[in-house]
Amino acid sequence: MTMTTTDNLAIARRYLEAVENGAEGSALAEFFTKDIVQEIFPNRLQPIGAHYDLDGVLEAARSDKRTFRAQKFDILNSIVDGDSVALEILWSGYLAVPVDTLPADSEMRAHMSLWLEFRDGKICRQHNYDCYDPWWV
Repeated sequence: MTMTTTDNLAIARRYLEAVENGAEGSALAEFFTKDIVQEIFPNRLQPIGAHYDLDGVLEAARSDKRTFRAQKFDILNSIVDGDSVALEILWSGYLAVPVDTLPADSEMRAHMSLWLEFRDGKICRQHNYDCYDPWWV
């Protein structure tokens, strides 16, 4: 099956919509190859970063559903180059539980750069660069 760059961007958008809608398990796994590697680079919530395989990606989604009652990904910019899609995103998360000094129901925001590599219409590599807005309570 030959994928076009437009297909990869459309899949990336559907993936973020699925995350916004709380997808987990097989509904989320369908976006990834079985050998997916996700790298989350150090940020305020993950000071040493993280490295996930498919099981880790799915567990992180389950954990995020417990932490956030809602998430929103606003794509500000996208660049497509063959099997690679780079997205500039303004992310908002509404807390279901307290995090750090933020009480439940607070809004958390981050400026994100999300780099996705595709193979046969599925994400095989994901790099997250999450820059959280400061928060104080």
